[in-house]
Amino acid sequence: MKRAIITGAGGFVGRHLCERLLADTDWHLVLIDHQFADNWLSQHNRVTKLTGGLQDPALLHDAFSKPCDFLFHLAAVPGGAAEQNPALSKQVNLDATLALFERAAAQDNCPRIVFTSTIAVLGAPMPAQVDDTSPIVPAMTYGAHKAMAELALMDLSRRGLVDSVTVRLPGIIARPLAPNGLKSAFLSNVFHLLSQQQAFVSPVSESATMWLMSVQQCAANLAWGALLKSDKMPVSRAVTLPALRVSMKGLTDEILTQTGVSASLLSWQPEPELEAGFGAQPPLFTPAAEKAGFRHDGSIEELVRKGLSLTQR
Repeated sequence: MKRAIITGAGGFVGRHLCERLLADTDWHLVLIDHQFADNWLSQHNRVTKLTGGLQDPALLHDAFSKPCDFLFHLAAVPGGAAEQNPALSKQVNLDATLALFERAAAQDNCPRIVFTSTIAVLGAPMPAQVDDTSPIVPAMTYGAHKAMAELALMDLSRRGLVDSVTVRLPGIIARPLAPNGLKSAFLSNVFHLLSQQQAFVSPVSESATMWLMSVQQCAANLAWGALLKSDKMPVSRAVTLPALRVSMKGLTDEILTQTGVSASLLSWQPEPELEAGFGAQPPLFTPAAEKAGFRHDGSIEELVRKGLSLTQR
Protein backbone atom coordinates (compact mmCIF):
# COMPACT_ATOMS: atom_id res chain seq x y z
CA MET A 1 0.00 0.00 0.00
CA LYS A 2 1.25 3.49 -0.89
CA ARG A 3 1.63 5.72 2.18
CA ALA A 4 1.20 9.45 1.54
CA ILE A 5 1.34 12.50 3.77
CA ILE A 6 -0.83 15.41 2.62
CA THR A 7 -0.42 18.84 4.21
CA GLY A 8 -3.28 21.27 3.86
CA ALA A 9 -5.50 18.23 3.44
CA GLY A 10 -8.56 19.95 4.90
CA GLY A 11 -8.41 22.80 2.40
CA PHE A 12 -10.20 23.23 -0.90
CA VAL A 13 -7.67 21.51 -3.16
CA GLY A 14 -6.59 19.09 -0.43
CA ARG A 15 -10.06 17.67 0.09
CA HIS A 16 -10.50 16.98 -3.60
CA LEU A 17 -7.08 15.36 -3.82
CA CYS A 18 -7.82 13.11 -0.84
CA GLU A 19 -11.14 11.98 -2.29
CA ARG A 20 -9.51 11.24 -5.63
CA LEU A 21 -6.68 9.19 -4.10
CA LEU A 22 -9.00 7.25 -1.80
CA ALA A 23 -11.00 6.10 -4.82
CA ASP A 24 -7.96 3.86 -5.38
CA THR A 25 -7.78 1.24 -2.63
CA ASP A 26 -3.97 1.18 -2.77
CA TRP A 27 -3.47 4.43 -0.77
CA HIS A 28 -3.18 5.12 2.96
CA LEU A 29 -3.28 8.85 3.69
CA VAL A 30 -1.85 10.79 6.63
CA LEU A 31 -3.68 14.11 6.58
CA ILE A 32 -2.38 17.29 8.22
CA ASP A 33 -4.27 20.55 8.70
CA HIS A 34 -5.20 23.09 11.35
CA GLN A 35 -8.78 21.87 11.24
CA PHE A 36 -11.00 19.44 9.38
CA ALA A 37 -14.70 19.64 8.54
CA ASP A 38 -16.82 17.71 11.03
CA ASN A 39 -16.93 13.97 10.32
CA TRP A 40 -15.06 14.35 7.02
CA LEU A 41 -13.43 10.93 6.37
CA SER A 42 -13.61 10.29 10.13
CA GLN A 43 -14.66 6.67 9.66
CA HIS A 44 -12.31 5.89 6.80
CA ASN A 45 -9.96 3.03 7.63
CA ARG A 46 -7.23 4.21 5.26
CA VAL A 47 -6.96 7.70 6.74
CA THR A 48 -5.03 9.11 9.69
CA LYS A 49 -5.86 12.72 10.55
CA LEU A 50 -3.42 14.94 12.44
CA THR A 51 -4.63 18.36 13.57
CA GLY A 52 -2.09 21.14 14.01
CA GLY A 53 0.52 23.27 12.30
CA LEU A 54 3.66 22.25 10.45
CA GLN A 55 5.70 24.22 12.98
CA ASP A 56 4.85 21.60 15.66
CA PRO A 57 7.70 19.06 15.99
CA ALA A 58 5.41 16.57 17.75
CA LEU A 59 2.98 16.62 14.84
CA LEU A 60 5.77 15.97 12.34
CA HIS A 61 7.07 13.16 14.55
CA ASP A 62 3.65 11.51 14.40
CA ALA A 63 3.32 12.08 10.67
CA PHE A 64 6.68 10.46 9.95
CA SER A 65 6.32 7.68 12.52
CA LYS A 66 6.41 5.39 9.50
CA PRO A 67 8.27 6.32 6.31
CA CYS A 68 6.08 7.90 3.65
CA ASP A 69 6.35 7.00 -0.01
CA PHE A 70 4.76 10.28 -1.09
CA LEU A 71 4.44 13.77 0.33
CA PHE A 72 1.92 16.21 -1.12
CA HIS A 73 2.69 19.65 0.27
CA LEU A 74 -0.31 21.94 -0.20
CA ALA A 75 -0.38 23.88 3.07
CA ALA A 76 0.46 27.58 2.80
CA VAL A 77 -0.42 31.06 3.97
CA PRO A 78 -2.16 32.40 0.82
CA GLY A 79 -1.07 35.39 -1.22
CA GLY A 80 -3.01 38.29 0.27
CA ALA A 81 -2.50 37.10 3.83
CA ALA A 82 1.21 36.50 3.17
CA GLU A 83 1.63 40.03 1.83
CA GLN A 84 -0.02 41.48 4.93
CA ASN A 85 2.06 39.33 7.29
CA PRO A 86 5.44 38.49 5.70
CA ALA A 87 6.79 37.12 8.98
CA LEU A 88 4.03 34.53 9.11
CA SER A 89 4.60 33.72 5.46
CA LYS A 90 8.28 33.12 6.16
CA GLN A 91 7.44 30.94 9.14
CA VAL A 92 5.00 28.72 7.23
CA ASN A 93 5.68 29.07 3.50
CA LEU A 94 9.46 28.94 3.84
CA ASP A 95 10.86 27.79 7.20
CA ALA A 96 8.27 25.10 7.98
CA THR A 97 8.23 24.02 4.34
CA LEU A 98 12.01 23.54 4.23
CA ALA A 99 11.91 21.64 7.52
CA LEU A 100 9.19 19.39 6.10
CA PHE A 101 11.25 18.65 2.99
CA GLU A 102 14.32 17.90 5.08
CA ARG A 103 12.30 15.59 7.33
CA ALA A 104 11.13 13.65 4.28
CA ALA A 105 14.67 13.52 2.90
CA ALA A 106 15.98 12.15 6.20
CA GLN A 107 13.88 8.99 5.73
CA ASP A 108 16.57 7.78 3.32
CA ASN A 109 14.07 6.25 0.89
CA CYS A 110 13.94 9.07 -1.71
CA PRO A 111 10.19 9.77 -1.44
CA ARG A 112 8.27 11.50 -4.22
CA ILE A 113 7.35 15.03 -3.12
CA VAL A 114 4.61 16.84 -5.02
CA PHE A 115 4.83 20.53 -4.15
CA THR A 116 2.14 23.04 -5.08
CA SER A 117 3.90 26.24 -6.05
CA THR A 118 2.21 29.17 -7.79
CA ILE A 119 2.21 31.29 -10.92
CA ALA A 120 2.99 34.15 -8.52
CA VAL A 121 6.67 33.19 -8.90
CA LEU A 122 6.44 34.67 -12.42
CA GLY A 123 5.78 38.14 -11.06
CA ALA A 124 3.57 41.00 -12.22
CA PRO A 125 3.32 42.46 -14.73
CA MET A 126 4.09 39.34 -16.72
CA PRO A 127 5.92 39.35 -20.08
CA ALA A 128 4.04 39.37 -23.39
CA GLN A 129 3.86 35.58 -23.19
CA VAL A 130 4.83 32.98 -20.60
CA ASP A 131 6.59 29.75 -21.46
CA ASP A 132 9.10 27.35 -19.97
CA THR A 133 11.93 29.88 -20.29
CA SER A 134 10.16 32.75 -18.51
CA PRO A 135 12.20 34.16 -15.60
CA ILE A 136 11.26 33.77 -11.95
CA VAL A 137 10.71 37.34 -10.71
CA PRO A 138 8.08 37.25 -7.94
CA ALA A 139 6.40 40.53 -7.11
CA MET A 140 4.83 39.39 -3.81
CA THR A 141 6.15 37.81 -0.62
CA TYR A 142 4.03 34.73 -1.29
CA GLY A 143 5.65 34.17 -4.68
CA ALA A 144 9.13 34.87 -3.32
CA HIS A 145 8.84 32.25 -0.58
CA LYS A 146 7.39 29.70 -3.00
CA ALA A 147 10.29 30.34 -5.41
CA MET A 148 12.81 29.78 -2.61
CA ALA A 149 11.12 26.51 -1.70
CA GLU A 150 11.19 25.44 -5.37
CA LEU A 151 14.97 25.90 -5.46
CA ALA A 152 15.51 24.05 -2.19
CA LEU A 153 13.46 21.12 -3.43
CA MET A 154 15.32 21.03 -6.73
CA ASP A 155 18.58 20.82 -4.80
CA LEU A 156 17.33 17.95 -2.62
CA SER A 157 16.38 16.12 -5.81
CA ARG A 158 19.77 16.83 -7.38
CA ARG A 159 21.39 15.26 -4.33
CA GLY A 160 19.22 12.16 -4.64
CA LEU A 161 17.49 12.68 -1.29
CA VAL A 162 13.98 13.13 -2.67
CA ASP A 163 12.28 12.75 -6.05
CA SER A 164 10.36 15.98 -6.51
CA VAL A 165 7.64 17.31 -8.79
CA THR A 166 6.79 20.99 -8.38
CA VAL A 167 3.67 22.29 -10.10
CA ARG A 168 2.81 25.98 -10.32
CA LEU A 169 -0.93 26.33 -9.94
CA PRO A 170 -3.04 28.81 -11.91
CA GLY A 171 -6.33 30.16 -10.54
CA ILE A 172 -8.29 27.19 -9.13
CA ILE A 173 -12.09 27.37 -9.18
CA ALA A 174 -14.64 27.42 -7.74
CA ARG A 175 -13.53 27.85 -4.13
CA PRO A 176 -16.18 28.17 -1.39
CA LEU A 177 -17.79 31.56 -0.94
CA ALA A 178 -15.89 32.62 2.17
CA PRO A 179 -13.01 34.90 3.26
CA ASN A 180 -9.80 33.00 2.50
CA GLY A 181 -7.02 35.55 2.11
CA LEU A 182 -6.91 35.16 -1.66
CA LYS A 183 -6.94 38.33 -3.73
CA SER A 184 -8.22 36.24 -6.63
CA ALA A 185 -11.34 35.14 -4.70
CA PHE A 186 -13.58 36.99 -7.16
CA LEU A 187 -12.86 34.26 -9.72
CA SER A 188 -14.74 31.78 -7.54
CA ASN A 189 -17.29 34.18 -6.07
CA VAL A 190 -18.72 34.84 -9.53
CA PHE A 191 -19.78 31.18 -9.78
CA HIS A 192 -21.55 31.19 -6.43
CA LEU A 193 -23.28 34.55 -6.66
CA LEU A 194 -24.58 34.27 -10.20
CA SER A 195 -25.72 30.66 -9.74
CA GLN A 196 -27.67 31.80 -6.65
CA GLN A 197 -29.19 34.67 -8.67
CA GLN A 198 -27.34 37.28 -6.63
CA ALA A 199 -25.66 40.38 -8.02
CA PHE A 200 -21.97 40.16 -8.88
CA VAL A 201 -19.76 43.22 -9.31
CA SER A 202 -16.62 42.31 -11.22
CA PRO A 203 -13.48 43.96 -9.86
CA VAL A 204 -11.77 43.45 -13.24
CA SER A 205 -12.83 44.56 -16.70
CA GLU A 206 -14.54 42.50 -19.39
CA SER A 207 -11.24 42.21 -21.28
CA ALA A 208 -9.26 40.98 -18.25
CA THR A 209 -7.57 37.62 -18.94
CA MET A 210 -6.83 34.86 -16.43
CA TRP A 211 -5.37 31.33 -16.38
CA LEU A 212 -7.93 29.02 -14.78
CA MET A 213 -8.30 25.36 -13.87
CA SER A 214 -11.08 23.47 -12.11
CA VAL A 215 -10.27 21.96 -8.74
CA GLN A 216 -11.23 18.57 -10.18
CA GLN A 217 -8.58 18.88 -12.89
CA CYS A 218 -6.10 20.22 -10.34
CA ALA A 219 -6.59 17.14 -8.14
CA ALA A 220 -6.12 14.91 -11.20
CA ASN A 221 -2.86 16.68 -12.02
CA LEU A 222 -1.55 16.34 -8.46
CA ALA A 223 -2.38 12.64 -8.41
CA TRP A 224 -0.60 12.28 -11.76
CA GLY A 225 2.40 14.13 -10.34
CA ALA A 226 2.81 11.43 -7.72
CA LEU A 227 3.24 8.62 -10.22
CA LEU A 228 4.80 10.07 -13.36
CA LYS A 229 8.31 8.98 -14.32
CA SER A 230 11.06 11.28 -13.07
CA ASP A 231 12.69 11.61 -16.48
CA LYS A 232 9.55 13.32 -17.78
CA MET A 233 10.33 16.37 -15.62
CA PRO A 234 12.81 19.14 -16.54
CA VAL A 235 16.05 19.58 -14.59
CA SER A 236 14.40 22.27 -12.47
CA ARG A 237 11.78 19.69 -11.39
CA ALA A 238 9.22 22.52 -11.69
CA VAL A 239 6.55 23.18 -14.33
CA THR A 240 3.80 25.72 -14.80
CA LEU A 241 0.61 23.72 -15.24
CA PRO A 242 -1.37 24.02 -18.48
CA ALA A 243 -4.41 26.23 -17.96
CA LEU A 244 -7.21 27.73 -19.99
CA ARG A 245 -6.69 31.42 -20.68
CA VAL A 246 -10.10 33.04 -20.49
CA SER A 247 -11.41 36.60 -20.48
CA MET A 248 -13.69 37.76 -17.69
CA LYS A 249 -16.41 38.40 -20.26
CA GLY A 250 -15.97 34.92 -21.71
CA LEU A 251 -16.17 33.40 -18.23
CA THR A 252 -19.24 35.34 -17.14
CA ASP A 253 -21.01 34.78 -20.46
CA GLU A 254 -20.55 31.03 -20.11
CA ILE A 255 -21.76 31.08 -16.49
CA LEU A 256 -24.87 33.03 -17.55
CA THR A 257 -25.46 30.58 -20.41
CA GLN A 258 -25.19 27.48 -18.22
CA THR A 259 -27.23 28.90 -15.32
CA GLY A 260 -29.82 30.76 -17.38
CA VAL A 261 -29.76 33.74 -15.01
CA SER A 262 -30.18 37.32 -16.14
CA ALA A 263 -27.20 39.38 -17.29
CA SER A 264 -28.69 42.26 -15.27
CA LEU A 265 -27.13 40.69 -12.17
CA LEU A 266 -23.68 41.45 -13.56
CA SER A 267 -21.91 44.81 -13.35
CA TRP A 268 -18.34 46.04 -13.73
CA GLN A 269 -16.20 48.17 -11.40
CA PRO A 270 -12.57 47.45 -12.37
CA GLU A 271 -9.88 47.99 -9.78
CA PRO A 272 -6.65 48.79 -11.69
CA GLU A 273 -4.30 47.25 -9.10
CA LEU A 274 -6.29 44.03 -8.88
CA GLU A 275 -6.57 43.77 -12.65
CA ALA A 276 -2.83 44.33 -13.07
CA GLY A 277 -2.11 41.47 -10.68
CA PHE A 278 -4.83 38.99 -11.62
CA GLY A 279 -6.43 40.09 -14.87
CA ALA A 280 -3.54 40.63 -17.26
CA GLN A 281 -2.25 37.11 -17.79
CA PRO A 282 -0.73 36.69 -21.25
CA PRO A 283 -0.74 33.70 -23.64
CA LEU A 284 0.63 30.64 -21.84
CA PHE A 285 2.75 27.88 -23.39
CA THR A 286 3.55 24.84 -21.22
CA PRO A 287 5.30 22.18 -23.34
CA ALA A 288 7.32 20.79 -20.40
CA ALA A 289 4.19 20.18 -18.32
CA GLU A 290 2.33 18.69 -21.26
CA LYS A 291 5.25 16.38 -22.03
CA ALA A 292 5.09 15.21 -18.42
CA GLY A 293 1.40 14.41 -18.84
CA PHE A 294 -0.31 17.34 -17.11
CA ARG A 295 -3.53 18.68 -18.66
CA HIS A 296 -6.01 21.56 -18.51
CA ASP A 297 -9.82 21.27 -18.57
CA GLY A 298 -10.09 21.24 -22.35
CA SER A 299 -12.69 23.96 -22.89
CA ILE A 300 -14.30 26.89 -21.10
CA GLU A 301 -17.62 25.01 -21.25
CA GLU A 302 -16.11 22.12 -19.25
CA LEU A 303 -14.33 24.47 -16.86
CA VAL A 304 -17.57 26.30 -16.05
CA ARG A 305 -19.56 23.07 -15.79
CA LYS A 306 -17.14 21.74 -13.17
CA GLY A 307 -17.08 25.05 -11.32
CA LEU A 308 -20.85 25.27 -11.15
CA SER A 309 -21.11 21.68 -9.90
CA LEU A 310 -19.36 22.84 -6.73
CA THR A 311 -21.95 25.53 -6.02
CA GLN A 312 -24.54 22.80 -5.49
CA ARG A 313 -22.62 21.11 -2.67
